[in-house]
Formats: sequence, C-alpha cells, structure tokens
Amino acid sequence: MKSLYWRISLSFILVLLLVGASYVYITTKNAQEYYQETTQKLNSDVATYLIKEVNPFKDGQVNEEALGVIMHSMMAVNPGIEVYLLNPQGEILSYVVLDQLVKLKSVDINPVKQFIDTQGEEFVLGEDPRNPGGFSVFSAAPVYENDILQGYVYITLESEKFDSISAQLLGSYWMRLSLNSVLITLVVGLLIGLVLIAWLTRHLRKVVDTVEEFKEGNLLARVPEASSDSDLAMLGKTFNSMADTLVKNIEELKNVDTLRKELIANVSHDLRNPLAIINGYVETLQMREDKLTPEEKARYYKIILNSVDKLTKLVGDLFDLSKLDSGQMPVKMERLKIQELIFDSSLKYELLAGTKEIQIKSSICPDLPPVQADLYLMDRVIQNLLDNAVKYTPPSGEIELEACAAPGGVLIRVKNSGTGIPKEDLDSIFDRYYKVDKDYKGIEGSGLGLAIVKKILEIHGTQIQLESDSVSYTEFQFVLPA
Repeated sequence: MKSLYWRISLSFILVLLLVGASYVYITTKNAQEYYQETTQKLNSDVATYLIKEVNPFKDGQVNEEALGVIMHSMMAVNPGIEVYLLNPQGEILSYVVLDQLVKLKSVDINPVKQFIDTQGEEFVLGEDPRNPGGFSVFSAAPVYENDILQGYVYITLESEKFDSISAQLLGSYWMRLSLNSVLITLVVGLLIGLVLIAWLTRHLRKVVDTVEEFKEGNLLARVPEASSDSDLAMLGKTFNSMADTLVKNIEELKNVDTLRKELIANVSHDLRNPLAIINGYVETLQMREDKLTPEEKARYYKIILNSVDKLTKLVGDLFDLSKLDSGQMPVKMERLKIQELIFDSSLKYELLAGTKEIQIKSSICPDLPPVQADLYLMDRVIQNLLDNAVKYTPPSGEIELEACAAPGGVLIRVKNSGTGIPKEDLDSIFDRYYKVDKDYKGIEGSGLGLAIVKKILEIHGTQIQLESDSVSYTEFQFVLPA
C-alpha cells in the first residue's frame, strides 16, 4: 500500500467519491429547483382564480365566510397549498392552513410584488409563514375594492405535509440516483482509472524496481529503454545515464586507489634507496675514516651527494606536483622568445648526453613569433622532456629538439631514438599514479616528470601529444600560443 500505484489509486478513488457525492447533491438540488419552478409556473394563476371566484374583502374588511368557503374548496382539490390574506404591508390578516402552525405574523412583501410584476414568469421564492427563515414557492395576486388596493392573496404551494412527503421521497430519490447512475458510473470509472493508472505508471514501476536493485548492489541494473518520449521514459534514460556515470566513477576511484597505493610504494622505494645509500656511506666514513684514502673518501662523498640530489629532486617533484594540483603554483605569463629557452636547455643537457654518446640536434625555424608563457614553468617542461629523452635513449642514439611555427603559435617537438613505449602504455604514460610494467626498462620510477609536464601545459591552455612506434622512437610535442 506504500507504492506509488496504490497511493495514486486511493487518491483517485477519493476523488471519484467526492465527485460522485457532489454530482448527487447538485443533481438533487437542481431537480428540486426544477420541480419548484415547474410547480410555481403551473400554479401561478391560482391566486388570480381565487379572486375571480370571490373577493376576500368586503367594505375594506376581510370577508371571512366567503373566503373560508372558497379556500377550503381549493385545499380539498389540492391539499398541498396554504392560503394567506395579506395587507399591503405584508401582515397576515387571515389564513387557511390545515394544522394551524403559522409562526410568522407577516412576510416580506418584495417577493410578492416581484411575482406580480413579472406575472409569474420569473422564478422567485417567498417566505414560509410556518417556517421562520424558510422559503417556499407561491402564487400571489393583488386584491382591489373600488380600485383601492386592499391587500394580497398569498398562496404557498408547499405545505408542511408536502415538505414531510418530499423529505421521505428525497431519501428514496437519492438512493435510486446513487444506485442507478452514480454508483455504476463510479464503479466503471474506478475500473477504467485503475487500469489507466497501472498502464501509465508501468514504466515508473520499472524505474523503482531497477533503482531498488541498483541499491542492493547490482551495478549492472538498468531501466529498459522506452520507445516514447514521456517524462517517465526520460526519467529512465536519466537514471541509466546516472548509473553509467556512477559505475564509471567507481571504477575510476578503484583504479586511482590502486595506483595511489602503487605510487606510495614506488615513492617509498625511491626515497628509501637514496636514504639507505646516504646512511650506509656516512656510517662507513665514520667507522673507517682513518683507514680510507683521500680518493675513496672523495668517491664516497660524491655518491652521497648524488643520492642527496636524487632525493631532493624527487621531493621537489612531489611538492611541485602537489602545488600544481591544488592551483597554488604561482604562474607569471609573459611574452618570451622560446628559441632562447630551447637553446639554453640543449646546452645544459649536451654534457649529460655526451657521457652516453648521445647527440642532441636542435632545429629552430627562423622568424618564430614570441609566445605567452611562464618562463620558469616552460623551462621545467623542456628540461623534464630532455631529461626523459636522455635517460631512455640508448648509447650512440640521438635526440631531436625542434621549434617551428604552427597555426596559432609555436610547435615544440622532442624526439628520441630507442625502443619506444609499448602501445598499451601510451594512454597512461602521463598519469601521475601510473607505473609501467617492471619488465619494461624504457621508463621507470613514479612518472612524476611527465605528470608535471602535462599539468603545466594544461595551465598554459595546451595539451601534450605522444607518438611512439614502440620499436624505434618516442616523440613528444605541444603548441604554445603566440
């Protein structure tokens, strides 16, 4: 009973009952008014006929004897009428009523005048002398003697006996009306309404069932596609879209959590190794300081310094990546000549590349437009790409560093020879939490350098592109806006 279908159904039943009761009430009231108006029009001349038979006034006084005879004759023919003789102000001078239960001494004369003025063509109710505050249909006619208005004959057409019989019949009429028309109409309307509600809410029930199933853990639950474009069909499509997004987000969170754990393990390993080396060589220097030759001490100090540099760089990369992610890295955009930055960077890495017999080829096209960029961050991008290229280019290999004009800006390209990057890793190589398979020796570590490159270029409103045949080369390129 808590389902939407039954709530709508019960509401519909209540509405039907209310409409049915209103229909019976309005129908009965209209029928009663119809009967009253018919009765009044049918008997509108009764008072006039009475006056034609006898003048109820004689010498300005009520002619009780003559009036009584004719009144009793009329009531014998129609016991539903009651006859009153009024003065011009509406006071009751005389009356003929079966039960003598007259409670009013006067009646409102205005309805009487309205009835006479319209000659009974307009439906109007007058006061009921037996029932203070009540109204009844009537017939009325003025009474003149020597062209002087003596009063009015006021005949009510619904006596107390009539009211009693009418009340008894009204209950029977209500019952017949309810059973014969309203009840049948309600039952048929109810059956049709329940079927229509069930049909209209069928898709909503599917949505509710699917949502319940999804809540219970079935992430593959989906609402069946509906052919219509109704609101309920759109609700189903919206839920399906939302469910797909939720499932996708859940999978991404799982992947991110897995990669986060891997990153922590990798970073912990990368931090632990240089710390262990530093600790080991410092202990050796402490214990064997007097026995070591100056050459051995210098070599140990160099190893310690290299480990410190590696540790410093790793911590710096983590710190910079954190600031880039949080948007707290200061960015100062300015006009700069990218060719000068590329030239300086290639000079910095020529010595390092020479130790592996790697040749760096710089190619800078003439007339390059100045670009809008942060000098420090763009230097970081080029250095990270060159550092990555030098690290993974085999001995006697080569690195190409190129800058040429491109639509809307300047294209920077860094290409190195080597075994390249496996195809399955191309889409994930810039993920800061991604770690390439350990069996692959091309790119090792946590991948923070490329993650930093990607984030910096996003700040500059551009994207880095990667190409590799997984066999002989790897190429990174991006466009800086002029």
